[in-house]
Amino acid sequence: MGVAISQLILKKQINLSDLSGKKLSVDASNVLYQFLSSIRQSDGTPLRDSKDRVTSHLLGLSTRIPKLMEKNIKLCFVFDGKPPALKYKENKIREERKFIAEDKFKEARDKKDIKNMLKYSKQFTRLNKDINKESKEFIQALGLPVIQAPSEAEAQAALLVKKSEVYAVVSQDTDSLIYSAPRVVRNLTASAKRKVKGNYVPNNPELIELNKTLNDLKINEEQLLALSILVGTDYNPKGVKGIGPKTALKLVKEYKTFKKIFSKVNTNFKWEDIRDTFYNMPTTNNYSLRWKRPNISKITKILSSHDFSEKRINNLLEKLNREEKSLDKWI
Repeated sequence: MGVAISQLILKKQINLSDLSGKKLSVDASNVLYQFLSSIRQSDGTPLRDSKDRVTSHLLGLSTRIPKLMEKNIKLCFVFDGKPPALKYKENKIREERKFIAEDKFKEARDKKDIKNMLKYSKQFTRLNKDINKESKEFIQALGLPVIQAPSEAEAQAALLVKKSEVYAVVSQDTDSLIYSAPRVVRNLTASAKRKVKGNYVPNNPELIELNKTLNDLKINEEQLLALSILVGTDYNPKGVKGIGPKTALKLVKEYKTFKKIFSKVNTNFKWEDIRDTFYNMPTTNNYSLRWKRPNISKITKILSSHDFSEKRINNLLEKLNREEKSLDKWI
């Protein structure tokens, strides 16, 4: 879900060429969920191999990453670790919703109702251990660094930017701003258009800069967190009842401190616990940012074991071979 403040955030449209030569830390689960939700058959079911294993994530990774590599964009992928205690309750609620959606999908399937099959199938998308493991192996086979976060990936990805080891976090969510990431990039694909509510719209990457956003909103980082808690985070998804982003911003500007802000609203959660969860999110310095040449044999083995066609695999390998010269700048 992420923090529900996107409409307030100052965004700047950029081109892929603006990111050429730059290192970016990717929130892996954010990207994988995109693939699992969007790369599906006409009835809404994900792509699967002959052993009934989901392959949508591998198709997405094998299509998007080489195209971005071709643009001389250096990616590293950060994976979620153990969720914070406050997230367990929300994850349980989400799982219950997924079971309900799964039951509705089965009802639609029995009725051969393709429209509702497609609708409900996206509502019980799951990112399981096998998909994470396969994704890590494939990303590493492409020669890209993989970092295992101790907890939330966006906090770890933000740390890399704060340390100037990468230029920006790649995520559709804006949570990394709460973890003080100086820059976040949204809509990072190699496609010129993307599908929104059934229609195709231009798909330019967007750059969000923390300092410019704070200056635009006329608030500081602490107030940005208070604003986020008011409208909803992963740890209090609905936020404060009746308060939207604009009202929340007005409250933050008027009362300024956490205590004063939250003394003016009624909550069904402990804002102190949420604030402290963000402030005390575990991160690690135990990682390696080293880019390598693609492991052709491993790439072939992974994709062929999941029934990818020889033609598709060869097309990918040819693309990687064409990038051989640019790879020399990476390693």
